[in-house]
Amino acid sequence: MKSPSLKNLSKNFRSRSPFEWLLLFLVSVLVVIALLGSSSSTFNSVTSSVKNDIYTNYRKLKEQARSDYLELKSLAVGENQIKDVGVCGKERENYVPCYNVSANILAGLKDGEELDRHCELSQERQYCLIRPPKDYKIPLSWPAGRDVIWSGNVKLTKDQFLSSGSIMKRLMLLEENQIAFHSQDGMMVDDVKDYSHQIAEMIGLGSDTEFLQAGVRTVLDIGCGFGSFSAHLLSLNLMALCVAAYGSSGSHVQVALERGLPAVIGNFISKQLPFPSLSYDMVHCAQCGVIWDSKDGLFLIEIDRVLKPGGYFVLTSSTTQQQGSSTGAKKGIMSAPLEEFTKKLCWSLLEQQDETFIWQKTVDSQCYTSGSKQDTIPICKGQDMQLYYQPLAHCISGTGSDRWVPIHSRSDSMNSTELKVHGVYPDTFFEDSEFWKSAVRNYWSLLSPLIFSDHPKRPGDDDPLPPYNMVRNVLDMNAHYGGLNAALLEAGKSVWVMNVVPLGVHNTLPLILDRGFAGVLHNWCEPFPTYPRTYDLLHGSGLLSHLESQGCSIVEVLFEMDRILRPEGWIILSDKLGPIEKVRMVATQMRWEARVVDLQDGSDQRLLVCQKSFVRK
Repeated sequence: MKSPSLKNLSKNFRSRSPFEWLLLFLVSVLVVIALLGSSSSTFNSVTSSVKNDIYTNYRKLKEQARSDYLELKSLAVGENQIKDVGVCGKERENYVPCYNVSANILAGLKDGEELDRHCELSQERQYCLIRPPKDYKIPLSWPAGRDVIWSGNVKLTKDQFLSSGSIMKRLMLLEENQIAFHSQDGMMVDDVKDYSHQIAEMIGLGSDTEFLQAGVRTVLDIGCGFGSFSAHLLSLNLMALCVAAYGSSGSHVQVALERGLPAVIGNFISKQLPFPSLSYDMVHCAQCGVIWDSKDGLFLIEIDRVLKPGGYFVLTSSTTQQQGSSTGAKKGIMSAPLEEFTKKLCWSLLEQQDETFIWQKTVDSQCYTSGSKQDTIPICKGQDMQLYYQPLAHCISGTGSDRWVPIHSRSDSMNSTELKVHGVYPDTFFEDSEFWKSAVRNYWSLLSPLIFSDHPKRPGDDDPLPPYNMVRNVLDMNAHYGGLNAALLEAGKSVWVMNVVPLGVHNTLPLILDRGFAGVLHNWCEPFPTYPRTYDLLHGSGLLSHLESQGCSIVEVLFEMDRILRPEGWIILSDKLGPIEKVRMVATQMRWEARVVDLQDGSDQRLLVCQKSFVRK
C-alpha cells in the first residue's frame, strides 16, 4: 500500500484540528527525512577498505533535494509558520561578549584588569542575529583574501589606519573600499622577509627557511600588528597564532582573521593564557605594548610557562633606551630589571641587533633550582594541564612534565613514545586518523549544491580555484586529537583549524599543540574569544552531547555560533539523532538552511549540515 504524498497531506490540513495538523506535520517531516536518507550511500567506516562517496547520481539527487526542500517549506506556510529570530541593533555589529570595559570599571577593576575577559560580569543574553555592517562583503577567497580585504568588513579608526606603527603594520594601503597589505613594489613583503631572515641569523641559522630544521614549528605572536609576520611564517609551513587584546575601536585579531590568519583574543594582564605549559617553540613580540619588567616579572614568567625547552623569545621594541655606538649607529639597551628577570628564568641572551633581542629558554630543568634562594623563582606545585584563565602565578611551570623535551630533539611526527606521554595508544591514534581522512572527503562533498541546490559554490574534492573555495578559517569545537586538522592538511585543503578542547573532556590540547596545530581550552558555556564573522566553517563531533552533559544551553551556543560564523558560512555537527533534531528546528528559526544526513550505518548517529544566510534585516 502506498504512503500518502506530502501534497495530499497538505491539502487536508485545513479540515483537521490543530492537534492533528501538528501531528501530520511532524509525520511529513519524518517522511522527508526518510526519503533523503534512502538517497544517500553509506559513510566510510574506519575499518572499511572501500572508499565510497556519500552520494551517487549527482543530478538525480540534486533534483530530489530541491523537490523535498520546496515541499517541506510549503507545509510551513500559514498561521503556524515558524517565526524567524529577529536581528540585533546596529550597536552589536562588532559585539564581543565578556569584554565590557565600562561594566568592568563599575565592578571596581583597574590597572588594566578592566581590559581582561570577565564573563562572570557579562550575563546579558540577547537571542538575536548580529547583522553584518552596511558595507559588508563576502571576503575574497584564499590566497587573494590574505593580501586584500574589504574595508567595510573590519572596524578600524582613522588613527589606527594612519599610524605607521611597527614593521608589521606600515604600508597598509587604502584603495577605495579595499585595504591592501602590500605595496605595488613589494616593499612591505621585503621588509617582513628581511626581518624574519634577521631573526633566523640571530639564532644561528642561515635563513628563515631553516626554522623547521631548528625545531621551530609553532610561534605565539603577541600583538601581531595586522598579521603580516604571521602570514610570512605560514608561507614557511610554520603555525603562527596571533594573540592580541580586545579593542572596541578595532583589533589586530579581527583584521588577522579577516585575512585568513590564525588569531584569538587574549592578553595576560592578570590571567594566564588558555594554553598548558610547554606549548610553543617561539614567542614573538614586536612593539606589542607589554611592559615586560613590570609586576615583578609576572609577564616574563608567563612566557616561560608556555615556551618549550630550548624555545626562543623574540622582543623587538623601540621603548628600550638608546645610545650611540662608536660607528654612530644606535643600539638598544636592555633595562636592568629585564636583564635580572631573564637571568632568574635561566634564559640566555643569544643576540641583540638594534631594537631586537632574542633569548633562548634553558633545556636544563634543574637550572631553576641551582642558584641561591634570592636568585631563583619557586617551582609551581602540581601540573597545569587543565588551567583555564587562572591568575598569573609567580612560579615556574612544566619542569616535572614528561613533555620537557628540547625543541631540537623532537621528532617530526607523533611516534609511539610521544603518544604514550599523552596517554594515547598508537592503535587508537591510527584508527582516529584513518576515520578523519575518510570524513574529510565526505564533508567536502557536503559543502555543495547537493545539500542546498540553489547555492552557487561547490568546493568539490580537488579544492578548485576561486570563487568556489570559500572555506579558510575552520573552528573545530570539540577537537579530540586534532584529527580533522591533520586530515585537512593531508588532503591539501588550503585551510587552518582552531582546535578547541572543551572543559570537562580529557584534555588533549598538549597533544594537539605538540602536533604543531593551533588550539585553546574553552568552556562552551561561555562565549568564544573572537569577533563576529570570523570563521567560514564550524565543526563539532559529539559537541551537542557534551553540552548537555555539562549543563550548557545549546540554544545559547547556537546563537554564539551564528555570531562568529561568516554569512554563507557552513556548520557540520555530528551527534545522536535526538540532539541533532532539536538543533535542526532551532536552526530553521535562526534562518539557517539545514539538512539532516543519515549515515546509513545502522547507528543512531546523524550529520546536521547547515549554511548561514546573509541576513541584513
